[in-house]
This record gives sequence, structure tokens and C-alpha cells, in this order.
Amino acid sequence: MSLRPASQVAPAYRPRSVRAGEWRITELSDGFLRLDGGSMWGVVPAAIWRKLTPPAADNTVLLALRPFLAERGDVRVLIEGGVGARWEAKWRKIYCIEPTTTLDASLAACGLAPADITHVVASHCHWDHIGSLVVERGGALAPHFENARHFAPAIEIEMAKHPGHARSGSYRAEDVEPLEELFEPYEGERELFDGIRVHPAYGHSDGIHLVTVNEDGPGDTAIFWSDVVPTAHHVQPPYIMAYDIDVVRSFEIRSAWLERAARDGWLGLFYHDPDVAFGRLTFDGRRYV
Repeated sequence: MSLRPASQVAPAYRPRSVRAGEWRITELSDGFLRLDGGSMWGVVPAAIWRKLTPPAADNTVLLALRPFLAERGDVRVLIEGGVGARWEAKWRKIYCIEPTTTLDASLAACGLAPADITHVVASHCHWDHIGSLVVERGGALAPHFENARHFAPAIEIEMAKHPGHARSGSYRAEDVEPLEELFEPYEGERELFDGIRVHPAYGHSDGIHLVTVNEDGPGDTAIFWSDVVPTAHHVQPPYIMAYDIDVVRSFEIRSAWLERAARDGWLGLFYHDPDVAFGRLTFDGRRYV
């Protein structure tokens, strides 16, 4: 079955949940933004991507900012951190940031407050993925989820602090510096804690990781695709964003993980797709659907 074209207007938020073994996974929201369609699709011809993600008059496409909540017993894990509210009007306009639903509001819709989160897992440290992990409190920047253990890739934390010219548009030091005492940096494939595993998937950024939930347990395995597969329309291996710093590596990583997820029937979690939060892949002999 083919996917319908992506939304051009931000859809209303409603919490939807799926199961992965003993885990309940709920989609959250931190609003939407818009980025250049050509940048989101790289070398993919406009005749193809414009049908899948119709652009506005300025050639931008609508993208969700969708963290996920994974719950099992008293464990409440926030996977990814949204864009946050610490944006000047200039940058809100440039990125068309639409705070239609804040991360706090979507947590409240699940009956939770920031203090209830026990773990935070970041796949990488680009500003649109961790901005909500830091808030302004009492005139200073402070951790938003102050009771939680925080995990992020070691190389991404350092890159956010010292990105260099080529990567400066993707990182903000203020998103990680208030969290340094809380961060438990990780690198490579490892189980962060029971039921949550990370896998290196370098290519989009220097240290990006995929996150799996319940990979070793009975029942479904869920995979958080992050920016390795940003939307459900990007499931073909060559559909690589121009934002990726290493296209060859991205292609190799994407090819391997898309094949594995389709073969094993894993449940995908999509961060940037405005309509599709959850989806499974199959391979029809020619392409992924």
C-alpha cells in the first residue's frame, strides 16, 4: 500500500500508543517546523519528493517534532527531546517553528509531568532533537527533566560544544552545557538499561545512534529511527537528506537497518513524519513499503 502525501498543515495532537512486549510506547509532540524540501530529500528528484511531501510556496515541507514515551512499570523513558521554547522570534520565523503542542502539554495529556520522567535518551544532539531538555528557570538555564538519568552519544555532546564551522548550524552549546553533570555519555552498541539498547548509525551526524526498545525481550521490538529515516516516506535506502555529513556511510547504514527491520517485522518510530508515528516495513521484492 502506498503512503498518502504528507500533511501540509499541522495536524492536531492526540496521544496514540502501541505495545512492544511489556513496554507501552506513546507518541508525544513538541510541535512542528518547516525545512527546505530539497534539503530534506538530497538527490531525490523533485518530481518524486513533491508528490510525497508537498511543499509550501517557499519550498519548505512540514515536519513533526515527535519524542516518544516508553513506559514499563515505574520506568518512564523520554526518547528524544523536541525543539524547546528557547528561540528568538528571528529563528522561529526562519524555521517556521509551530509550537502547536508543547512537550509538557503532550506529557500532561498522558497524565504526567516532567518530574515523572525517569530516563532521557537522545539519539544525537542536533538542536531540533534536544532543545526541550533545557529550560529557562529563575533567570538561568536548567535541566527540564531534573529527576531523570540522561543519556546522549559522547561525540555528539562534544560536537554540540565545539561544532566547528561546517556543523555550527546543527548544534547549540546551550542545549548540552546545563546537562553536563547529568549526562551519561555512550558510544557504540550497548544496553543503556534494561530493555533500551542503542546502535551506532553514523552518517547523518558524527555520533547518531538508533534506539531499540525490547530488542531482547518477548513480543515486538520497536526501533526509533531518529534522522536515519526521518519520515515514513524516506524508507528507500537512496532517499538520503542533504543534511547528512557522510552520504556513502548513510547509504550503507540505512540499507542494513531497513533490511533488518523489514525482515524481523520491527515496529518503526518516526520522529519527523507529520502523520505517521508508527509503522512496519515490508520488502515487495523491489522496494520497501
